[in-house]
Amino acid sequence: MISIKINKLFAKVKDTRTLVIFCLGFVSGLPLLLTLSTLSYWLATVGINKTAIGLFALVGIPYSLKFLWSPFLDQISLPILSKLLGNRRGWILFTQILVMISMIGLGRSNPEINVFQTAIWATLLSFSSASQDIVIDGYRVEIERDRGVGSSAIQLGYRLGMLISGAGAIYLSVFFQWSQVFQIMASLMLVGSITVFLSPKSPEDSQKNISSTEGTFNFVKEWFLQNVLEPFREFITRRFSFTIIIFIILYKLGDAVLGVMANPFYIEIGFSAQQIATASKVFGSLATIAGVIVGGLLTSSIGIFKSLLICGVLQALSNLMFVFQSIVGNDFSILFLTIGIENLSGGMGAAAFVAFLSSLCNRSHIITQYALLTSLMAFGRTTLSATGGWLADHLSWPIFFLLSSFLAIPGLLILLLLMRKIRLFLPDKTNQI
Repeated sequence: MISIKINKLFAKVKDTRTLVIFCLGFVSGLPLLLTLSTLSYWLATVGINKTAIGLFALVGIPYSLKFLWSPFLDQISLPILSKLLGNRRGWILFTQILVMISMIGLGRSNPEINVFQTAIWATLLSFSSASQDIVIDGYRVEIERDRGVGSSAIQLGYRLGMLISGAGAIYLSVFFQWSQVFQIMASLMLVGSITVFLSPKSPEDSQKNISSTEGTFNFVKEWFLQNVLEPFREFITRRFSFTIIIFIILYKLGDAVLGVMANPFYIEIGFSAQQIATASKVFGSLATIAGVIVGGLLTSSIGIFKSLLICGVLQALSNLMFVFQSIVGNDFSILFLTIGIENLSGGMGAAAFVAFLSSLCNRSHIITQYALLTSLMAFGRTTLSATGGWLADHLSWPIFFLLSSFLAIPGLLILLLLMRKIRLFLPDKTNQI
């Protein structure tokens, strides 16, 4: 019996659709860090001040707001590509072209001369990457035969893409100019373009006649009313909804403020590109994955609220390791310890937080409300963390990291308030707040 199940699982994994989903996950994850930590590393190496680096966190806003233009990508067809490839694959190829152009443009910009131009290209990359995510997610859902295998495949591909644009890009910067590094990243996007031509047509494209923009705006209006306003109205009319929204914004604030300044800190105290890539990107990614696993097990064992509290306290305390690192200075073994503790606790907190957000969703609006809540979380994290650079410019590193630890306290206090006011069931039970 077990061998039969294993054989069935291997058959699903060997399905060409699984490989397609993996490759699309790879090109979906590739652009992300090029607008986040890799970009902040580049800016720090060329002498951009910390305040400006912090403000670059704002270029990630399109990732938070992508649900606003997702219905357009679902309904509008492209004149040539949609006829050749179908609507989904046509949009995937089109957004990948935009991503490649944005990557090359970002790499050719010179932040030392015109930092504003660099910001524009980074924002364009975020927008095109977020748009690519929309159509890839829709296509994946339509072609995957097994949700579990499909979800695992796209996550593995996504993580590999992030690893290459994180550790890989920083390693490459030792041997190549940044313009060449971004060109290499853009060339890797061809993996997705080739995949599009070899991938199966979406069943949805086969079932419907793709039209032009006729009726699109009426559809968008109805979509917005039913899928944005109504789920949002349902949520905010619940008791303690405002308190919950504030908690969502503040829970990972300390980590967000620290994260935007991590690479400039590593550079300033003398770590090399190879050391940063190895410790922060490779080892850090493994620690995060371990944290997600531990956090998931903890949430299943003791419940969501207790897990949020434990993980939140650990997140706050882990920031103090950076205080220790700033005092010790350039010590590679301590850096491994610092990043290991920080990423492990961060992964634990992320797992508990995802479970919390999922539990808030009304079953009638679960997809939309989850998207809105995660967008709210990301938007708050992006905008508030933008002040981290200004703080780092005006404070010493030990004080800055100490402050980042204290910034976790408001979220924990609100959590304690919610624990007193609300009884939250485990995710497998219906719950309304």
